[in-house]
Amino acid sequence: MTGADHPGSSLQRVTIYTDGACNPNPGPGGWAAIVLHPKAQPQELCGAESHTSNNQMEMRAVLEALKALAGPHQVTLYTDSQYLRQGITEWLPQWQQRGWRTTAKQAVKNQALWQALAQEIQRHRIDWQWVKGHAGHKWNERADELARSMIPTATLPLDDSAAIHIFAAASYLGKQKSGGWGVVLRYREHTKTLSGHETNSSANRMHLTAAIEGLQAIKQPRPVHFYTGADYVRDGITRWVRGWQRQNWQTKAGKPVSNQDLWQKLVAVASGYAVQWHLVTKPDLPEPMLEAKVLADKAARG
Repeated sequence: MTGADHPGSSLQRVTIYTDGACNPNPGPGGWAAIVLHPKAQPQELCGAESHTSNNQMEMRAVLEALKALAGPHQVTLYTDSQYLRQGITEWLPQWQQRGWRTTAKQAVKNQALWQALAQEIQRHRIDWQWVKGHAGHKWNERADELARSMIPTATLPLDDSAAIHIFAAASYLGKQKSGGWGVVLRYREHTKTLSGHETNSSANRMHLTAAIEGLQAIKQPRPVHFYTGADYVRDGITRWVRGWQRQNWQTKAGKPVSNQDLWQKLVAVASGYAVQWHLVTKPDLPEPMLEAKVLADKAARG
């Protein structure tokens, strides 16, 4: 329990569910909070930022929900963020004592948000609860849905002349068991195309191969915007792969990660560049992605 020393029985009670989302992470993000007052309709709060992180959006959701309460409340707050829950209930007092420094004497990340939260929670008595995300809980699912809906969408490809832009596509002909990949690299006025063919493969392996080949074709250490039509690639490299590495390339179910050889190769080649991963889907495929798709289709047909 955290918050000011208010007599618990005299405070109005409220239940809050919060969530934050970022795509990619870091990148544009959204936050949401569902505020449940007794005998009242659910109140939905949400917002967005153009460049942020998932943790920052989780914190912003809680901060804005608490600020929206007119006076001190007895709050039961549900979050699926262990970072946020542990930060508030375990780490925060130690950070304050050490002048907002970690045990390694480094500045605390997201310090401004933590300081704002530390001040805001003094108004309330808060019972912090962790809820498992994506487990079918009604209000947690609604907060997640709302947060994701708030993520700003940029017009792709981005207008970034300092970066290399890579457009990757894949094609797989199931009956023929024949796959192809295509890549278009652009840097300012320069363009390069690549493609390849494989048999007895899969669509996912073709997408991963396209990503690897595209990054390996870079000749200069410049920032990279990578555009893929496969959420398997985008989510894998930005979200899943860190967990797989911690679990010795096992899934949460204890099974070997599919396409481990290609994932390990992609992680290795991507580590040499500052890559921002973008998901592009129909009907808004940019012209270079359409070109990459044509290359992949031709390669799949051999």
